[in-house]
Amino acid sequence: MSLPKVLVTNFNKNFTGVSATAAAVIAVQKDVLDVHLVGEPLPNCPVPISRKKATLISSEVDKYTGFTIWHVRRNEEMRTAIWVRDVLKKPIKIVFTSAAQRRHSAYPRWLISKMDLLIATSKEAANFIDNVHSVVPHGVSTDNFFPVLDRTQAWKNLEYGGSFGVACVGRIRPEKGTDLFVQSMLKILPKKPNMVALIIGKVENKHKRFKEKLVNKISNANLSDRIIFTGEIKAESMPKVMSAISLLITLPRYEGYGMTPLESLASGTPFVGTKTGYFEEFSSHGKYGSVVGLGDVDGASDAIIDWLSKNDKLDDFSKNAQQYILNNYSIEKEVNGIIEAYKSLLDNKE
Repeated sequence: MSLPKVLVTNFNKNFTGVSATAAAVIAVQKDVLDVHLVGEPLPNCPVPISRKKATLISSEVDKYTGFTIWHVRRNEEMRTAIWVRDVLKKPIKIVFTSAAQRRHSAYPRWLISKMDLLIATSKEAANFIDNVHSVVPHGVSTDNFFPVLDRTQAWKNLEYGGSFGVACVGRIRPEKGTDLFVQSMLKILPKKPNMVALIIGKVENKHKRFKEKLVNKISNANLSDRIIFTGEIKAESMPKVMSAISLLITLPRYEGYGMTPLESLASGTPFVGTKTGYFEEFSSHGKYGSVVGLGDVDGASDAIIDWLSKNDKLDDFSKNAQQYILNNYSIEKEVNGIIEAYKSLLDNKE
């Protein structure tokens, strides 16, 4: 079955979780589809084309299918695609992927209602939008994320000090629970003199005061050399971090899906998370991670201590976790699910 050209939009200059999932998909799609990235560049993806170029491509009627697919993931991207289809009258079909596990506000709901096909990343996300065609969980690239043979050396190579480390990854802001991570580290680090904690992610101007308060708390506890703000780490460097740390700690107050636990598990690293996103599903009933209540610093601290006590068993864990990801959350499974959804558009040609 011949599929039409696929234009995947990325209009956000920042590298966000949405960007990461789109990049992982395109990196595989480019080998099996005629796919173009539109907007801002993404790692391991084709050089992006402009919106104007995308519109010109969409003017070309595919001789087999009669349309081009626009795959969008954000409000601005939906709005642009609707303009191209309904105002400029280009022969396109718009596919939208939704990860949000909460009710969209009125404007996004209107945009979503205009899509030709809806994909949700989980059953929970599907409950918040109507007419979902497919549930396709995000997957992780096991070519990029995989366990290392010597975690101790891998950590040493990062040059953050200490003999082992843990990390939280994401924007520095209350929603991501950066403050909860710091609170848990203030409790645990005095008991773990050889451990270093990394806070990986950028801070926007509106959250700089939030970060400053955390920096002051850390300084007052004399832990500034052991709780380290790394800033944003490039996507291509993250696999080295995920395979070097002994534990990923992700304590957001809200998460639509949450890719970092999958990346850590593919790297052979367990995680501690909160009851949001798809974290409980990822943990497989506690086998690969621990999930605690929102804002439960004591529960998180206990879970962190428990997992760190198993550091000498991480080699066996790594093999099992990697296989778990291959069987359930590989990027190939996600791409295959998306392609099957694309094929359904051929059955509904007008």
